[in-house]
Amino acid sequence: MFRSLRRALCAAAAALLLILAGVGAQTVHADPAAPEDRAAAPGAGYWHTSGRQMLDAAGQPVRIAGINWFGFETANYTPHGLWARDYKSMIDQMKSLGYNTIRLPYSDDLFKSGTVPNSIDFSGGKNADLQGLGSLQIMDRIVVYAGQVGLKVVLDRHRPDAAGQSALWYTSAVPESTWIANLKALATRYKGNSTVVGIDLHNEPHDPACWGCGDTTRDWRLAAQRAGNAVLSVNPELLIFVEGVQTFNGVSGWWGGNLMGVAQYPVQLDVPNRVVYSAHDYATSVAQQSWFSDPSFPANMPGIWDKYWGYIFKQNIAPVWVGEFGTTLQSTIDQKWLAALVSYLRPTGTYGADSISWTFWSWNPNSGDTGGILKDDWTTVDTVKDGYLASVKAPGFPSGGGDPGDPGDPGGGTAACTAAYTVSSDWGGGFNAEVKVTNSGTVALKSWKTTWTWPGAQKVTSMWNASYTQSGSTVTAANADHNGALAVGGSASFGFGGAPGGGGAPTVSCTAT
Repeated sequence: MFRSLRRALCAAAAALLLILAGVGAQTVHADPAAPEDRAAAPGAGYWHTSGRQMLDAAGQPVRIAGINWFGFETANYTPHGLWARDYKSMIDQMKSLGYNTIRLPYSDDLFKSGTVPNSIDFSGGKNADLQGLGSLQIMDRIVVYAGQVGLKVVLDRHRPDAAGQSALWYTSAVPESTWIANLKALATRYKGNSTVVGIDLHNEPHDPACWGCGDTTRDWRLAAQRAGNAVLSVNPELLIFVEGVQTFNGVSGWWGGNLMGVAQYPVQLDVPNRVVYSAHDYATSVAQQSWFSDPSFPANMPGIWDKYWGYIFKQNIAPVWVGEFGTTLQSTIDQKWLAALVSYLRPTGTYGADSISWTFWSWNPNSGDTGGILKDDWTTVDTVKDGYLASVKAPGFPSGGGDPGDPGDPGGGTAACTAAYTVSSDWGGGFNAEVKVTNSGTVALKSWKTTWTWPGAQKVTSMWNASYTQSGSTVTAANADHNGALAVGGSASFGFGGAPGGGGAPTVSCTAT
């Protein structure tokens, strides 16, 4: 209804640059430079939620203040602009402007064997380490470099295929089973790399999608629960970003922007504290809405946002992330809209991380009805548009990351870990418990060891995924061969049985190497 033109992609111009892909270049690896020591900065490791806030692995509040960089979801199968610039210089510029997170849209075409990324310039050494790679391997490189410079990444399942957006999360060509299988594949691919902080399950569900209607073929809330649980079954550390729908109880809004149903029908996942609700909001350069012609505009806008999605934040239900908002800024109405929205997002100088998170649409200049932070040369910054966002930008995050599945760079940082002890069952005569070890330092770990002391006469009777010794009431448990290596923010768990029960959960210390 609203968004038929926004994904103008300049495909013809991009295709003309295909000849550049033939320029030979040596394949190189991602820069191995050791990150600066920023262990105290918020954002390290994986994140979770508590009320309306997102918290890092150490429990510090964090805020996404980022940018959308699209292209993986198009027939180029790679982020746009690589026909003009090196991807690392692009990410460096994002960081220099104060954006701390990249939302990366993709389509399920990336998982097809015949998908080949195109329109990448390899001349003059640009994008040298992308040459010969498939689309998912290019995504790997972007994730690695983003993590190295201190940015987080949210992956966004934007479309079922490159042809266009879909109202529902599935189509006849891409059934729900394929959608979920591909989400799980990405969650598995980046398991242990906390640069990827979460996945946006599907972009802009809209009519006939419903929220809470109970029809499993249309109820987006139920589908989000199925997909979210599937993702968490393979990577329980990720945040699950769930967008709204278009219409709830006869009240319509932007595609993906109506979260009114959350009050009655919240998304409930098997892993607690993982849901972030995502709204999209736009100005008149995308489409007209009734509130733009209200005589009280723009004073009416906070009430509009409260109704559709802001109440979730204000009532401390869950974090809210405005995953897309943008405008060409050509009309006075749009200028007033953006100023009002930025104020509503709660300026960082006043509220810090206790604010609504966001990723602006878009970095790309070739978004047909919004334009981008970059101008058409893919280098010059639209300082007016970027300037509107200055008050809500937020600090970056600790540098880290590494190749997916790679424990990372072992040099130049602090090795540290934390451990959390949970009793899963206690029947008086005995009990079962689990200890979760998390790499809370700034370098990958080779091994770890935990120690705790029970206040009573408890003894370990069996242990799995770790080895142990017990002296009196003090237990020392060390990693097994298969789970000692932990990437920054990564975690491993071990379990054990003990007797007698009733011992509670002692404090556990963790030592890392």
